[in-house]
Amino acid sequence: MEDMAQKKLKRVKNAGTVTLKSVAAHVGLTPGTVSAVLNDSAAAKSIPEATKARILAAARELDYRPNFFARSLRNKRTYTIGVIAEEIGDAYGSMVISGVERYLRSQNYFFFTVIHRHDPELVTKYSQMLIERGVEGFIAVDTFLEEAPGLPTVAVAGHRLLEGVTNITLDHLQAARLALQHLVDLGHRRIGFLRGQKFSSDSKDRWKAILDTCNELGVAVPPNFVIEMDRDDASPEMGYDFTKLLMANAPDLTAIFAYNDIAAVGAIRALSELGLRVPQDVSVVGFDDIRDAAFHNPSLTTVRQPLGKMGEIAAKTLLDRLEGREPLQQSIAIEPLLVIRESTSRVRSGGLRS
Repeated sequence: MEDMAQKKLKRVKNAGTVTLKSVAAHVGLTPGTVSAVLNDSAAAKSIPEATKARILAAARELDYRPNFFARSLRNKRTYTIGVIAEEIGDAYGSMVISGVERYLRSQNYFFFTVIHRHDPELVTKYSQMLIERGVEGFIAVDTFLEEAPGLPTVAVAGHRLLEGVTNITLDHLQAARLALQHLVDLGHRRIGFLRGQKFSSDSKDRWKAILDTCNELGVAVPPNFVIEMDRDDASPEMGYDFTKLLMANAPDLTAIFAYNDIAAVGAIRALSELGLRVPQDVSVVGFDDIRDAAFHNPSLTTVRQPLGKMGEIAAKTLLDRLEGREPLQQSIAIEPLLVIRESTSRVRSGGLRS
């Protein structure tokens, strides 16, 4: 037979929607005490841990679902964030947004995502639309912000100093040093570059870091060793097309440093069609360490930036600011890591291919 506690639990569930008052009545405490624990408010600090555990256990047993609208009206908050991204399906943006989603979900926040494809008018238009829909702050991914959106904002791959905006930035100089020192240590001096598009938010800083590092290492960068990619294309086809142009301009290159992993994958395909083996004839280094990098054939040597972690840091930084836990930080630096795989090897004797 059912005991009294089980019967009481069943009666509460059968009564319909489980409310905060239902949970309070079930545990024999005031609604204010239960509310403080379930909303993790400042008042909960004075409540004994055993009581907190009892309230949380009861909420789980009763399958209590907080009323979002009541919570929003009570606190005058929406618990909603706006995510502004260049593209949702590209390897870079999807990994960052995955990290954002993971953290926001753990904190019971909701988010809207808008895609601008590097159209500044859409960035402005969509920012205003999100504000009208009640978002409390923004996370911008690979987005040039001409001005601060008017709400607390965190930019991933942002490099502009704007009031109210925290930039999550990779140390591009260290990243360039890791990649180029690796190639130089393998004997490469004739290194070609697939330079990033002008509209990509990391492109300018990364290219400057590459030039500074080449100067430090004594690596020449003549114009024919560089191809600037100029299409808005998130597929390997762009790296494929521009690598063929690069090799036509400088057929005796022994290594290629690509702007990102997607371009590097296209580069490997193009080199294969030109009759060149990777890495025996030409070494290839990518950037980002996307999910497919380790499983490509050959697996890709690349500079890793922890994209999922950067998304989580962005979300945590924004929520800490909204909740008053942390003051505004102007920038947060992320350290890169070189991941050495199969797409790089020592240059052939004399740098010549047979």
